[in-house]
Amino acid sequence: MIHPERYLVTSALPYANGPVHIGHLAGVYIPSDIFVRFLRLTRKDVVWVCGSDEHGVPITLKALKEGISPQQVVDKYHGIIKKSFEDFGISFDIYSRTSNKTHYETVSQFFKTLYDNNKFIEKTTEQYFDPEANRFLADRYITGTCPHCGNENAYGDQCEKCGTTLNATDLINPKSTISGTQPVMKATKHWYLPLDKNEAFLRQWILDEHKEWKSNVYGQCKSWIDAGLQARAVSRDLEWGVPVPVENADGKVLYVWFDAPIGYISATKELTPDWEKYWKDKNTKLIHFIGKDNIVFHCIIFPAMLKEEGSYILPDNVPANEFLNLEGNKISTSRNWAVWLHEYLIDFPQMQDVLRYVLTANAPETKDNDFTWKDFQTRNNSELVAIYGNFINRALVLTHKFYNGTVPAAGELNETDKAAFTEISKLRGLIEENILNYRFRDALKEFMNMARTGNKYLAELEPWKLVKTDPKRTETIMYTALQITVSLAAAGMPFMPFTSEKIYGFLNIKPLDWTEIGNSDILHAGHQIKKAELLFSKIEDSQIEYQIQKLSKSKKENEAANMKTELQKNEISFEEFQKMDIRIGTITAAEKVPKTKKLLKLTIDTGIDTRTVVSGIAEYYEPELIIGQQVSILVNLAPRNIKGIESHGMILMAENSNGILAFVQPDKKTENGAGVK
Repeated sequence: MIHPERYLVTSALPYANGPVHIGHLAGVYIPSDIFVRFLRLTRKDVVWVCGSDEHGVPITLKALKEGISPQQVVDKYHGIIKKSFEDFGISFDIYSRTSNKTHYETVSQFFKTLYDNNKFIEKTTEQYFDPEANRFLADRYITGTCPHCGNENAYGDQCEKCGTTLNATDLINPKSTISGTQPVMKATKHWYLPLDKNEAFLRQWILDEHKEWKSNVYGQCKSWIDAGLQARAVSRDLEWGVPVPVENADGKVLYVWFDAPIGYISATKELTPDWEKYWKDKNTKLIHFIGKDNIVFHCIIFPAMLKEEGSYILPDNVPANEFLNLEGNKISTSRNWAVWLHEYLIDFPQMQDVLRYVLTANAPETKDNDFTWKDFQTRNNSELVAIYGNFINRALVLTHKFYNGTVPAAGELNETDKAAFTEISKLRGLIEENILNYRFRDALKEFMNMARTGNKYLAELEPWKLVKTDPKRTETIMYTALQITVSLAAAGMPFMPFTSEKIYGFLNIKPLDWTEIGNSDILHAGHQIKKAELLFSKIEDSQIEYQIQKLSKSKKENEAANMKTELQKNEISFEEFQKMDIRIGTITAAEKVPKTKKLLKLTIDTGIDTRTVVSGIAEYYEPELIIGQQVSILVNLAPRNIKGIESHGMILMAENSNGILAFVQPDKKTENGAGVK
């Protein structure tokens, strides 16, 4: 594989509506940091850009919730996010923001170029409008009942409970999150990027020319392209964002997914006046590091934008990761089920590299993976302390004990010594190969094998015993151990930079280049090293139990608050309540809906008829075990087609603070058709 001399690396712009957590770090920022640090060690010309994504509905929703302006929101969280990245050694060349002047100018010019060349389609469509607030509503400003699982708090773009992608018009009983009123449909004009016109190009460029992309990325792109691409709006009716830079576009801003990726370009402009060589020279290799929820935008929409503009290079690879779960559950910021980076360092000061190591070792590269505090403890104690830290400590402590911290002179290297250097060089090659192919977990494994090589070397030769009978041979052994120590500092820099910097400090030398790893003559005889300290400390059970309890407590507190909020719904009149016809019915048949995880098809005897109801309860009930159960059913709900099945009604369920559903049913058997009053 031929690798160029120049790279442009981008990492997904985090939304500035909250802090960053371990899922962000594992999915995007540690992998890209490893990749870039490695390229720098090999003396490549590399620029790495990122920044806060400060536009879009999540920002305005946060501002509404906190009672402050969108600018105050982004200023607050931009600072928190930037500091977290710095604290964990995420070594961007620039961390910018999309609310600055350079970005506004860059996005506006990009849009104007496409607009002037007739690359957009202007369309007038019907969109939800809040008559009380006198404004159009973006999807996230609309909530209602999910037609698939019955969740009453689904958003207009997605139900976060069952994960189904929605259109706002799919919601049952939609309401505005601003005023609480029911929105109406109203005509509005927007500009659309005709992705369908780029379908042939994207099919060839991705499906034919980039079969080497990760299977999750390639597969998602193929699914989208095979389904047929549609024109996508690049503007929104909002007040917060980059204004659409054409006449008669008052009250319209550029859609955040048109705006945000151009942030990579504007950040590069801020960084260097030579920005065009990174964006427009075909000798540059462009790499996007993202999470799986951003694949479509970076592989289809942004490349289509770049292609239509005409002067930019296209990404060479988009190594997207899957999601990281926490203690068996999906990370949820709304439920506070997360490990926040700025809080982690309060409980584990100076232990950034431990978290970097564990998140890399358990990275969700090909499938969703799970972070647990017990695994965090085990990897620290059994791997970092017992293997890596143990070897470094032995090599440095024995050098001080035997030679007062002076590197001894080596005699002639025997086969055991040479084999150790050969193995280190071989492992360097494996680490390099894995990093360049975006296999960072495997690269880390080979690095730890390098530490194991050092441990094995010392354990087999036992210099602490041999020094009494063969001091000359011991000098050669310790000389070799110190050269391996240098190689570990260099090879570990992409993964655990704080640890490598400490080792370089102990060794009293400047950092090495990548090609010097495995060299048998870096530290010369007579060189004075400094006193060493332990690189890693054992993590006690009490520390882990505290984290588990802290996580559980914060989740329960947050869920209790959410449950309280959910009870405070708008008042309805008794007459409105009387419109609902709720009856007792009995389930007479039940089966899973094919190709779904959450839906059951139920046949229910309501006392007035026998009808079919589709319900999102498959995660909580086995179909064969609920036949004969009595349930409460809303019988006068308008029919709705769900996955090709016409559903007539909705069964009522109770939901506890953990999201577990249970039937609402009489405490003793009641005749079918009995009314619930």
